[in-house]
Amino acid sequence: MTVKASGGTSVARPQLYQTVPASTISQAEQQDRFLGKAELNELKTFFSSGAKRLEIAQILTNNSERIVSVAANTIFTGGSPLAYLEKPDQREMAMSAVSAKTTSVSDVTYVEKKSGKNPLQSLGNLFTNFTASSGGPIPAGFRPIPVSKYGPANMTKSLRDLSWFLRYITYAIVAGDTNILSVNVRGLREIIENACSTAATIVALQQMRQASIKYFQQDKEAKDIVAQYFDVVLIEFRGATPSNKQRQGQSSSQQGLELPQIYFNAAERRQKFVMKPGLSNFEKQDVIKAAYRQVFERDITRAYSQNISYLESQAKNCEISMKEFIRRLGKSPLYRKQFYEGFVNSRVVELATRHFLGRGLSSSEEFSKYFNIVTKGGLSALVDAIVDSQEYSDYFGEETVPYLRGLGQEAQECRNWGVQFDLFNYSAPFRKVPQFITLFADYNQPLPDQHVYGQGNDPLEIQFGAIFPKETRNPKNRPAPFGKDTRRILIRQGAGIDNQISNPGARPKNPGSLGPKVFKLDQLPGGYVGSGFKNTGGSNGASIKYSEVSTQKIITAAYRQVFGRDVYDGQRLKVAETKLENGDITLREFIRALAKSDTFRNTYWTSLYVCKAVEYIHRRLLGRPTYGRQEINSYFDICAKKGFYALVDAIIDSQEYNDAFGEDTIPYERYLTPAGLSLRNTRVGSIGDKNLQVKKEVTPRFVELGTPGEVRSEPDVESRVIQGVNKQREQSKVFKLTSTQDKQQLKLVVAAAYRQIFERDIAPYIVRTEFSSLESKLGNNEINLKEFIEELGCSQLYVKEFYTPYPNTKVIELGTKHFLGRAPQNQVEIRKYNQILATSGIRGFIGAMVNSVEYAELFGEDTVPYRRFPTLPAANFPNTERLYNQLTKQNEDLVIPSFEPVVATDRS
Repeated sequence: MTVKASGGTSVARPQLYQTVPASTISQAEQQDRFLGKAELNELKTFFSSGAKRLEIAQILTNNSERIVSVAANTIFTGGSPLAYLEKPDQREMAMSAVSAKTTSVSDVTYVEKKSGKNPLQSLGNLFTNFTASSGGPIPAGFRPIPVSKYGPANMTKSLRDLSWFLRYITYAIVAGDTNILSVNVRGLREIIENACSTAATIVALQQMRQASIKYFQQDKEAKDIVAQYFDVVLIEFRGATPSNKQRQGQSSSQQGLELPQIYFNAAERRQKFVMKPGLSNFEKQDVIKAAYRQVFERDITRAYSQNISYLESQAKNCEISMKEFIRRLGKSPLYRKQFYEGFVNSRVVELATRHFLGRGLSSSEEFSKYFNIVTKGGLSALVDAIVDSQEYSDYFGEETVPYLRGLGQEAQECRNWGVQFDLFNYSAPFRKVPQFITLFADYNQPLPDQHVYGQGNDPLEIQFGAIFPKETRNPKNRPAPFGKDTRRILIRQGAGIDNQISNPGARPKNPGSLGPKVFKLDQLPGGYVGSGFKNTGGSNGASIKYSEVSTQKIITAAYRQVFGRDVYDGQRLKVAETKLENGDITLREFIRALAKSDTFRNTYWTSLYVCKAVEYIHRRLLGRPTYGRQEINSYFDICAKKGFYALVDAIIDSQEYNDAFGEDTIPYERYLTPAGLSLRNTRVGSIGDKNLQVKKEVTPRFVELGTPGEVRSEPDVESRVIQGVNKQREQSKVFKLTSTQDKQQLKLVVAAAYRQIFERDIAPYIVRTEFSSLESKLGNNEINLKEFIEELGCSQLYVKEFYTPYPNTKVIELGTKHFLGRAPQNQVEIRKYNQILATSGIRGFIGAMVNSVEYAELFGEDTVPYRRFPTLPAANFPNTERLYNQLTKQNEDLVIPSFEPVVATDRS
């Protein structure tokens, strides 16, 4: 099966315009630098002139119909072009009438037609004064266009196009950039030449330019801005249509490899870096930085090893080409560590094409080729294969740094868009799952249970496709590779051995006890005999005697099958029922009459789109979903050409209906989708015994035992709280300094402080050398216990043991353990303390914890911090337990890592 589906992309339509801030900031972002002085001045000018540009756009918008009418009256003759303009509302018409009275005579000359004069004389006067008033010379071949010959439809289109030119000029003025005009106007000359006249369009644009300038006679700055943007339109319109941009180095037999030049011009914003011998040292350094950004996805201005520094000097001195510099970067230990050792080979290939070719993988054949290379020869062979390829030479040559080739700059295969942009939107170190292979591996799996026109989120078992505006999953990222020859998976209601796919002759066979109930009407001499019984099918069944009750059972079953429910009495077809009871029509004709009724049409046809209606009707009349797109297409063709009634006839008169139901059997559900079967078997009421009686709700015993019957005292509640608590938690001792007069108690508190802060007892001779002054201050009441704890944390011993050897995240974990008696609560707290560490150092970090509200509430100024058990949140308790149970000197692992650790796996 050929896969033609796209991976999906959010950039299917390139942006065909640019603004000054976007272009300026984009260029600085590409080079990872601050904005320069010239760029800041450009932005300052743009924002300071914003009010002026908005005012210009507002004036042109308010007078747009006038300006367009000036141009239309110039290039059209023999009628009033104003009649073909879109009519404004009454308020705008009134304002236009007021302004027309106050307009100068020269303006009225363009807007209103003079009556009572010879048309030829007016035309002569027009050509006499045209050159002076139009703002440009008359193009060769210009002739006024007669309105009567041009036609109303063409007149409406022409005036709409003139309004389009003026509207895009206002867009460009507001954006402060002429890019939108260059992209959209270049190439229109040949298109307009086929429908109208190029010379007439140029004359109209010149007239619009002159008419627009007249509104800004007193404002030279605004006048120059309007003239500048109109001149861009005239220059671009006179230019020839650029040829399509073709992908280099590809065979002409491949499709989808051409791109309109306007897309390329609109996307050509990012600077390309080329290493030339004559560049200055600063310019060469910029090229080197660009190579680092492309290969390593970041700017490494300082080399990580001596080898890369050596390569920089060689590249700057032109001892090696840029191509060779890129090759050696790809083979460097830094690239190997960042993009090879931590990834499977599938992801290595994807990243290499991004870094060295500037694109995603093109096809599964290309992936297989590079995968074999990296499997046999490793990273070095893969880099050589890509850098030495013909494609690399065509695009980058010996001097150009590779760059990302995106949609708009580069013609891409449709199936590669989603993979391409998904690859560019993520940073490689944080996404290690292969994308290209993951996408296309889905196509080798069994087909999903979905509709043949695409993947959707229809909650019904029919699975029509994408029919709901709000979807729970984006189907574009996982497209359905369905073709005309693809068949949906259907499950038979009955014995699988009688499946008509493997045995088409099994259509009329009974579904058996495993299938649905079948209703059949047998014909006997003298009329029809109705019977409702199980396990019959086709036209082969035992006849029973006529019974009015059984006939009504057949009719009721027919209504339920066709309509899906019992109908109201007013919706029943009494005449058709009577004919069936009298034997005037067969059961098949009765089913046909029900399907063609107004009730059925309004339910399953009028309110639904065609594909959904076909699916519903097909299940009702043939007892199964459609097989695939080819069957849907045939029914769709019937609906489009002949309508609803022809669709019903086509289904009921089909060979399958005749084989499965014949003339005397009501259609029944023969097949359903796996999703439908799952919905039926797992819904509420379908599991277990369905005949369970309603039981009285009984309150569980543990709820009764846990409900207190009397008010308990505080000691009673505290004793119940500690039930089930381990001894370590129950026997925790809190050291509190109540008085400094008791030297024995002071000694115990100081020893407890050392154990809490340093996780060990401190020998007396060590204490005397560094902490004797602190102990004396504490004993003399010069500092309190909280300040004593803070000074211990700022001591040289604490810095040496718990700050210098560890990264900031580990320092934060140890600090919260020592001074708050717990582990960090979450990443937000870690980021907060990390910022304090970076700005204020270890003293600021410890001061922030000791002087926090949490410390004051728990420990105050006279309590040594301790391991907290009862007051911790349930989510943070395991982290604190783990932090206290591991030895700091023997385990440097983080308790709360920022990212989940990645386990190295075998390459595949």
